[in-house]
Amino acid sequence: MQEFIYYNASGLDFPVSEQIFVTTNIEDTKNKNFLISNTNEIPSELTAQEIDFYIKNSQDNLSNKIKNVSKLYEIAAVKYDLALDIPFSAEISNNVLLISQNQEQYDKFISSIEAKDFELFSISENIIKSISGNIGNLQVIVTDEDEDITLNVSQIVWFDAKQTGKERSGVFDTNLLNVDEIIKVVKKNINSYSYKKFTTYDSAICQYNERRVEICSKCEEVCPTVAITKDDKTKTLTFSQIDCDGCGGCVSVCPSGALDYAPTPRDSIFEMSKCYRGTHPLVVPSKMNMQNLMINLKENVLPFAIEGEKFLSEVSFLTLLQMSGSQVVFYSDVLSKGTKDSIRILNDIYQKKYQKDAILVAMDKEELEDALNEVTFIEDSYFNFNQNDLKKREAFSQRLQKIVGIEDLGVVKTGEHIHYGRVLVNEANCTLCLACVGACNVDALFANESDFTLRVNPSLCTACGYCEVSCPEVDCLTIVRDEIELQPTWFKENILAKDKLFACVECGKEFATTKAVEKIAKMMAPIFSSDPVKERSLYCCADCKPKIMMQSYFDQKIQGLNSAR
Repeated sequence: MQEFIYYNASGLDFPVSEQIFVTTNIEDTKNKNFLISNTNEIPSELTAQEIDFYIKNSQDNLSNKIKNVSKLYEIAAVKYDLALDIPFSAEISNNVLLISQNQEQYDKFISSIEAKDFELFSISENIIKSISGNIGNLQVIVTDEDEDITLNVSQIVWFDAKQTGKERSGVFDTNLLNVDEIIKVVKKNINSYSYKKFTTYDSAICQYNERRVEICSKCEEVCPTVAITKDDKTKTLTFSQIDCDGCGGCVSVCPSGALDYAPTPRDSIFEMSKCYRGTHPLVVPSKMNMQNLMINLKENVLPFAIEGEKFLSEVSFLTLLQMSGSQVVFYSDVLSKGTKDSIRILNDIYQKKYQKDAILVAMDKEELEDALNEVTFIEDSYFNFNQNDLKKREAFSQRLQKIVGIEDLGVVKTGEHIHYGRVLVNEANCTLCLACVGACNVDALFANESDFTLRVNPSLCTACGYCEVSCPEVDCLTIVRDEIELQPTWFKENILAKDKLFACVECGKEFATTKAVEKIAKMMAPIFSSDPVKERSLYCCADCKPKIMMQSYFDQKIQGLNSAR
């Protein structure tokens, strides 16, 4: 397999690396396999349209152009190698349901198709009771003369679709596409419908999965489709990849990093970012149609092409910021809730440290031109370390720690959809039962066995609150939410509570914390006050407790026998 190919009928006016096969004749590509191409005219594993975009618009000198074109191919290869977006397909029949409001809409659709195109069913919207399933397997329950009837269809064309329809794959709204476009799409889907996996999920660090109370379901809240659903009884999430539109909004609001974006996971962003040192990254989602964008790219501007427009989080942006040593330009006409919060947080941090915004957002061509003129390198902001396999908060913590250093830069408020916090403990009421440690699945809270302390790393805390509801003590554990303290102690282990081990009054073996023993003893002492042995057992280890209780029993038996004589 030839890895890289560049095809353009007009050719190139400058040389490129020998690793790139360049041709002006498409016939030269016949019966050959390629990994990365610059155009979808050439069959390849991945099409990198950012290559042509750069070549057409860059103001770099010849030497840098040659170097950067090679970089873009390498970046695309990394993206392909590390992508986790597994392809799938589903069988689709020609059963189509038409939902219209009037005869005019019905006639409009019928006149645009041929009888052989579909096995067509038609109903009025007002008899629909419910819609479930997904493309290829849609169930529509309608009410007809007080009787429920289930219609099984593969696709639905709906004039002025209600929200329940818009959320599902296989339902096409005439307000979003015209009738001719919809018919073309529906025809294309018949027989085999291709889709892919857009998200990966780690239930072990999910802050909704199997918890006693709901403390997080942000992914389900922001999902524009029915791709993510939750079961409030079992506290589990279900992911329907076929219904996912690949926007990535769920990823940007996931506090722990349980969700990641399969086409461009965090490890992929890190590896690709290595190629951006000494450049100004221009992040462009595929929906912004880079192929048709004509704009002057000043020297050192290098495009960073992504698929979804909503998955970028604070750690994604900070990785690219520090690996490039530059401000980042983000060109998108949509800012997801999580991405918007991430940008504001990072801009606040960078203003405090460097007196510059971290990310310049451009939502149209005019704003993009302004941002590209403004973007600049940030002195002493470059930082690189191996963050592969680190959790989301761990990677962000280490990168943010580099910015803070030994300074105190004050406090940055977090947002509605991204939360940080500091755990506070009333040590007088803490028995070191460690219920909070068991509740924390991001390792922000932990116990140090060497000195019997309860500790917290504030930089890892998501402020989920599960430790708070898990604490059995009254007036013991609280969380200060929605702020990041830009000072060294934020990144260090903070001691929340400390105790010493209690020695068994019988054998001297240490078996529990002093506070825990004293608490139990205080609770049980009134009940055992009439029995000195039982009261003493409260201060015994598990081995000695039955011994003294059995000894007391036998002593009483012997005493009773002696009294009987």
